[in-house]
Amino acid sequence: MKFQIYHNPRCGKSREALQYLQLKGIETEIILYLQNTPTFEELKDVIRKLNIKPFDLIRKKEKIFTDNYNDSVLTDDEWVEVMINNPILIERPVIISESKAVIGRPKERIEELL
Repeated sequence: MKFQIYHNPRCGKSREALQYLQLKGIETEIILYLQNTPTFEELKDVIRKLNIKPFDLIRKKEKIFTDNYNDSVLTDDEWVEVMINNPILIERPVIISESKAVIGRPKERIEELL
């Protein structure tokens, strides 16, 4: 079993989730999504695996969101574009298996993939 994690090393919850995976002995590919932003198709695939709407993956307390998008009414694809152009808006950590994904907050949600 191998997972991927959309990881931000500066985020305590993201570090906690990565440590949780490592303690469970799960091989994990770390994706530093702030530096290596996912493509449109990659992010759409993750959202499909999460079984949520793109808007539900957005960090709504981020300044970029409150300043620029708080009152926006956009299509799902437009929200995906917003996240690609502003990866800081992508909720973290996201843990991805071959067929499913979860937002790892709290870290125990990772159990849903095991």
